[in-house]
Amino acid sequence: MNERTLGSAAGVSNLLFGGYNTVVALLGVMLAYKGGVLMAAGGSPYYAMMGTALLLAAILLGLKKSLGLYLYGAASVATYAWAVWESGYDGWAYIPRLAWLAVLSVPFLAFWPVVRRDFANARKSHYFTIMGVLPLVMGATILVPLFFPKSVHLADSALATTRPTATFSRSTVASPDGNIAASHTETNWTAYAGSNLGNHYSAASQITPSNVSGLVKAWEYHHGDVKQPGEKTKYLNEATPIKVGNSLYTCTPKQIIISLDATTGKENWRFDSKVDPDYFANGGAYCRGVSYFEVPNASGLCASRIIWGTNDIRLGAVDALTGKACPEFGNAGFADLKDGLGTFRKGSTGITSAPLVIRGVVITGGRVLDSDVRPAPSGVVRAYDAVTGKQKWAWDLGRPDSNAPARDNETYTLSTPNSWAPLSADDELGLVYVTTGNAAGDFYGGTRTEQEDTFSSSLVALDATTGKVRWHFQTVHHDLWDYDLSPQPSLIDFPTATGPRPAVIQATKSGQLFVLDRATGEPLVDVVQAPVPQGTAPGDYTAATQPLSPDMPSTMGRPSKTPEVLTEANAWGLTPFDQMQCRLEFRQARYEGIFTPPVVGQQSLIFPGHHGGLNWGGVMVDLKRGLLIINNQRLPYMQGLVPREELDAINAKSFQESPGNAQGFRVQAGLPYGAIKDPWMSSLDQPCIAPPWGFIAGIDLRTRDVVWSRPFGTGYDSGPWGIASRMRFEIGTPSDATGVTTAGGVTFIGAAIDRFMRAYNSETGELLWEERLPAGNQASPLTYMSQGRQYVVAVVGGHDRIPTKLGDSIIAWALPAQ
Repeated sequence: MNERTLGSAAGVSNLLFGGYNTVVALLGVMLAYKGGVLMAAGGSPYYAMMGTALLLAAILLGLKKSLGLYLYGAASVATYAWAVWESGYDGWAYIPRLAWLAVLSVPFLAFWPVVRRDFANARKSHYFTIMGVLPLVMGATILVPLFFPKSVHLADSALATTRPTATFSRSTVASPDGNIAASHTETNWTAYAGSNLGNHYSAASQITPSNVSGLVKAWEYHHGDVKQPGEKTKYLNEATPIKVGNSLYTCTPKQIIISLDATTGKENWRFDSKVDPDYFANGGAYCRGVSYFEVPNASGLCASRIIWGTNDIRLGAVDALTGKACPEFGNAGFADLKDGLGTFRKGSTGITSAPLVIRGVVITGGRVLDSDVRPAPSGVVRAYDAVTGKQKWAWDLGRPDSNAPARDNETYTLSTPNSWAPLSADDELGLVYVTTGNAAGDFYGGTRTEQEDTFSSSLVALDATTGKVRWHFQTVHHDLWDYDLSPQPSLIDFPTATGPRPAVIQATKSGQLFVLDRATGEPLVDVVQAPVPQGTAPGDYTAATQPLSPDMPSTMGRPSKTPEVLTEANAWGLTPFDQMQCRLEFRQARYEGIFTPPVVGQQSLIFPGHHGGLNWGGVMVDLKRGLLIINNQRLPYMQGLVPREELDAINAKSFQESPGNAQGFRVQAGLPYGAIKDPWMSSLDQPCIAPPWGFIAGIDLRTRDVVWSRPFGTGYDSGPWGIASRMRFEIGTPSDATGVTTAGGVTFIGAAIDRFMRAYNSETGELLWEERLPAGNQASPLTYMSQGRQYVVAVVGGHDRIPTKLGDSIIAWALPAQ
């Protein structure tokens, strides 16, 4: 090679080295600047120091000084030490701390000829250690915890042999009128969560941990209620079918009621509720389930019937065998429930969950857009005769001494806490357990009445025949966080020092698990009133204390007796820059632990976030083994209050007439403040804390200890900017709905934002089986025996607001037919 060629090659290599050095310098400037802003806010000084070191190293390298190499190496070693000190054994936490530096260092290896030629005293061994070995160490530090995580905490399988053999709790209670929803056997599923007890449990035991891996698809049905191109309606497929006899009954998002053969999946009949489409456009299309009722001593049409609620606020009833409307129920099969709710735009309220049937009445609440406007529609809970559809009683907070239906032209009390989630009931006691949300508006309580403050975010036991309050227990005082009580109550026999007591387990968004006597509301596990942070918007106040249940595991983060408290080190990103932004937001936000109140002019970090903790899916209880199985979220939110004049300046008055066009605001029209409320997300559309973002766990109800826990869900169908990663790392995702646990010792659940149905060993938490789904599963499954075979059935239709892929499937799995 001649001198000219060598000179040309050297020139190119020098040019490339100069360009690379410029990149290092620019990274240094950016890190130093943004790190300085973070440090000025009280945050970690690391980024400013690392940025300064990189900039100085780049300057020295540009001057052909070997000191630049050693400064770069020293900064890299310091970064490694800092990352290990701050993150421990956590591969996800290492990604923004180490991955970028490892990637930056490796290309430097190609410039050894330049360094050898132009840098005095540059030793080859030092160079390749800094630019080669150290990045390899960093890469291994990231990858080893990802492939061998410590986040999966399985129980010792020997526990199964030491657990008491006696059945932990009854799966049914006596019903004086033979209400089928009180009964629960391995062959039926008579109410939303199996029965009125709300436990998501089945006595079916054919599928066990030893054979569940052999499950195959038994049938798949398509109901055809799918979103059309260009349609703006949000579709929420959240229904859990019920099973009575050999028929399944369910509803589609637009409330088409369907009956299927439980063994073959073939359609028996369908009935279209013909809901006013304006209600779908404004409020979304949703239906969580239907209810079943048998008229005592009756025969013929509608002796057995399916009853459901609609988006446009009606109760419908059809014959369970034929799907024909029940002519004596309301007006030609529908009872109109709009009377007394007030006059509001369509979609402001609607019936979200399956109504509850007990003592011959159908009881329903309804959803209300309670952060939209005050006054808002009434949150009244009402009961209707299951035969005639005639209203029997109303629980209305503005009329504490009267449970009579509203008279003509009378309006139930507006803005009161609403009950939108599934209800539970004890048919033996004749009590229905109602979970209430928040009074309008969610985030400012300065105008709430005494009755609203008493019953917001509460579990209320009502007499099923009269609607009278027997007792109530408030889970959040003066709720300013949208911690409405949405998880369905679960009714079990709970062990106490004096023997088993009929109890209700009430999970919460706020991360607490309360255990109460279901006849009296007395706590069976200690509840303490803990002091909490104070100070909120002018004209409002913050409750001095909040109820906590310290002897039960918390669902703030990984389920544990020690609730997680966030620090700046929890802030996360895929790069150091989005992590710095999240760190800065943490420092700029108000955060004093749980129940940090919202304020004006500053964001408050809310953890657990508004999705929980636990949400409307509730919990699963293995009534044979005494295990409480939960799937919870670990996703903080940012929340703040916005003065009315600021909202008016951006034409927020029009938002009430144009829902979905609120530009991210919770308008709270009629109040002095609106609000902003969103998950705490980075600029790459990823949560601002490192995974896991969701868990599944098993809790021993005898000892009240977490016996196993693990991240729930993968990032296979999600990723930065919504681009699916197609990686099967068990990162844990937020989830919607819950699963079902069985006497066979297997827990089935979809719910995560990846598209898989999974089966876990209920005793140990071991993942036993998973099946790829054609769409999202944000609907709790059910299981039952039919003709000698156990089926697991789930609505697989996706959810527009999460979002997961939409579809129209109902799928059944079973062991291969013999």
